[in-house]
Amino acid sequence: MSWIGGKKALRDTILPMFPLYYERYIEVFGGGGWILFAKPPGNDFEVYNDFNSLLVNLYRCVRDKPQELMSALQYVLNSREDFELVRDALARDSPKNDVQKAAWFYQLIRYSYASSLDSFGSQPHDMRANFPLIEQAHRRLAKVVIENKDFEKLIRQYDRPVSFFYCDPPYHATESYYKNVGEGGFTEKDHIRLRDALLRIDGKFLLSYNDDEFIRELYDAPGIHIFETTRINNIKQRYDPNSQFSELIIGNYDLSERERHEPSQMTLFDFSRKTNEEVMEEAEWNTN
Repeated sequence: MSWIGGKKALRDTILPMFPLYYERYIEVFGGGGWILFAKPPGNDFEVYNDFNSLLVNLYRCVRDKPQELMSALQYVLNSREDFELVRDALARDSPKNDVQKAAWFYQLIRYSYASSLDSFGSQPHDMRANFPLIEQAHRRLAKVVIENKDFEKLIRQYDRPVSFFYCDPPYHATESYYKNVGEGGFTEKDHIRLRDALLRIDGKFLLSYNDDEFIRELYDAPGIHIFETTRINNIKQRYDPNSQFSELIIGNYDLSERERHEPSQMTLFDFSRKTNEEVMEEAEWNTN
């Protein structure tokens, strides 16, 4: 699903950096779920979390009430007037139930410009084209715990020596682009609070960030590994197709351990992920 900060461009870099062994997978800033949906389901205990209550409600309805959700989406109108009515109704918190709230929120995501939730995108789209993907997402989320908690409380609750936390927080100095991340937004104090929480854990963590001096200094600590990478700059590519955006991937373990120890399993890992993605992209659930 298109969402600010989505990891479509980096999933092929991030997934091979997962640790060799863990029993609990916790996605702390779940957003559009790009990494969770690209990750093949296994025997590990999985948690999706996001602070955006509307997003969490949508995923809970996909998991628990897919048929009701699709029925609510069956005849939605792709018009500016209907978009504005739904947007204003959600702002007033006036949906009758969780399914209606989820349907309205998904309508805003699909029909807004660049999934901004604010302005109508004016692009024709048949909502029913997403139904196969809702069904697949329902199956993928069947055993996933879906939380709506502050990141520090979540990390403290699920931390064990066998836990693995993947974190994709709002990028430093871009926090204003993120919707509903708490009263006052995600602040510099929150970046520090996240660092402190991660450095205290018994488990492992992998963290995605923009390449920023403040972030580099924040994670300049013993036992922390930083990997530099680049991706296409989506904002600038319209007038500069070669523009790149620098990113950091940060962890508290050897980020190359999977590649070094299990090259054959990497092939199977990648194949399973690709199979899952093909169905999702055909139905346009994860459309950017």
